[in-house]
Amino acid sequence: MPDRSLPLYFRLFNEIGILEQLSRTMFEARLPDGVLASHFAVLNHLMRVEDGRTPLDLARAFQMPKTTVTHVLGHLERRGWIEMRSNPEDRRSKRVWITPGGRAFRDEAIAALTPDLAAIAEAFPEDRVAGLVEGLEALRIWMDARR
Repeated sequence: MPDRSLPLYFRLFNEIGILEQLSRTMFEARLPDGVLASHFAVLNHLMRVEDGRTPLDLARAFQMPKTTVTHVLGHLERRGWIEMRSNPEDRRSKRVWITPGGRAFRDEAIAALTPDLAAIAEAFPEDRVAGLVEGLEALRIWMDARR
């Protein structure tokens, strides 16, 4: 890669980082007190890939220490949004299952974003966003395969 291209690639990841900060702040402003985007992210991940994952599976998926994931899971369990069950494969570890309340909370959290998403949709037409999503999804898939 020519050295002159490096600033473009750095700029790409810089913009992604800033967008992550801005979107997390926007989202957390819509969540109930004490609930963070990381709490929502675990519920969303379990619904997207199927629940019944172990805490270690989640730690790997989020590239976070298992202790951090355990802390997040404790918060979700206290709120009644997940249930921890013994892992039938080894009886030592646990598996994480979303409760009906957790599914409802996830849907409510997404619905709470409607005003923000509507404002974004007004400023950025659907075809433009579709192109961004397609490109970012391809980059994510490529990077995920190489971690």
